[in-house]
Amino acid sequence: MSQQTAVTSRSLIFHHDFRQLWIGDSISQFGTQVSLIALPYLAVTQLGADEFQMGVLGTLEFLAFLVIGLPAGAWVDRWRRQRVLISNDLIRAAALGSLPLAYLFDMLTLGQLFVVALVTGTATVFFDVAYQSYLPAIVDRRQITEGNSKLEISRAVAQVSGPGLGGWMIKILGTPLMIAVDAVSFLLSACFISRIKHEEPAHDKTTRRALRVEIAEGVRFVAGHPLLRRIAACTSLFNLFSSLSAPLLILFMVRDLEFEPGLIGLVFSAGAVGGLVGAVAATPLAKWVGEGRVIPLGAFLAVPFTFLYPLAAFGPAVPLLIAGGFGLSFAVVVYNVAQVSFRQRMCPPHLLGRMNATIRFLVWGTMPFGAFAGGVIGQQFSVVTALWVAAVGSFLASLPVILSPLIGMRTLPDEYDEHPDAAV
Repeated sequence: MSQQTAVTSRSLIFHHDFRQLWIGDSISQFGTQVSLIALPYLAVTQLGADEFQMGVLGTLEFLAFLVIGLPAGAWVDRWRRQRVLISNDLIRAAALGSLPLAYLFDMLTLGQLFVVALVTGTATVFFDVAYQSYLPAIVDRRQITEGNSKLEISRAVAQVSGPGLGGWMIKILGTPLMIAVDAVSFLLSACFISRIKHEEPAHDKTTRRALRVEIAEGVRFVAGHPLLRRIAACTSLFNLFSSLSAPLLILFMVRDLEFEPGLIGLVFSAGAVGGLVGAVAATPLAKWVGEGRVIPLGAFLAVPFTFLYPLAAFGPAVPLLIAGGFGLSFAVVVYNVAQVSFRQRMCPPHLLGRMNATIRFLVWGTMPFGAFAGGVIGQQFSVVTALWVAAVGSFLASLPVILSPLIGMRTLPDEYDEHPDAAV
């Protein structure tokens, strides 16, 4: 057995740098999921936010992906990614930490909540672009799927315990404590990421070109790849309609269905169990169905479960919402593990930041429009109408990958694995 084979056959659990990244992200994910219901619940119950204001809150959380998503990739490719991750963890900790302090001194306003949503959203842009570009730098390229699967498992475990615990702790201790927990989690995440020993090469400033030129390279790479184009179209449309319904879902459960916080946590936790099962199943499912076919399979499986949310207004709400959350999370996680691994394998290392930023711009840049549209539809018509629009839109979003060459691929093309500089 060659040394390279021995390295790649060993579990990433024993990989020091990956382990620090994994632990740091897991802590952050847990804090985020514990307070997943805290910000919108705070807006609804303490600040009296209506449908339109909830839509604005959701818009601000994702607005940065639209405004600075593309240049963020070029900037990240110029900077040391570890520093980007740590600094943006600290920014999110400070922004979120301001909310419980303002609440303590009776100074909390909806305006501050909007500002915090915008600041944390901006920091998340840089963190996410750097994060997805950092994993291929610290592990072997043949371990990328395993790494993404493990990260998804951690995220799903956090989703299983976080929202349920958050719902009960809101009931017992109050919402501000949940947000404080989230702020502390970002500090702990920064501590673990700072322990990564991988030495990133210094970027040669003399080789830098104009920012617009570097941005254009990332855009051309994504637009010129026939499979990446379809994945970007599917994911961006699905996120558009998902964000249309997401800010209204808690409002739907609190106001229309009169759910208690503990029951809301149960609904979110049930969905998170589906995400955990999907994360565990993603790698073996890709081996069984095929690395290419599993991408449209995940998109196809997600569609019917989106219709269970509006149906909850007319039938047994709790089982419908639990089933919808479980099935949708399972399918989305399977899809995400497969398509993110595909993107990382197909892209040459020097373009990873710009490729990920271009994808993020496309797939997250639609979300402010979706959240704003959801608020308008919910206010002008009803929350249930917005949920129906989101469900029908999710079906349309799945078509670019279902009706693509991916459906016939057991294995993915590997030209960029073998010739990493042959991309642009």
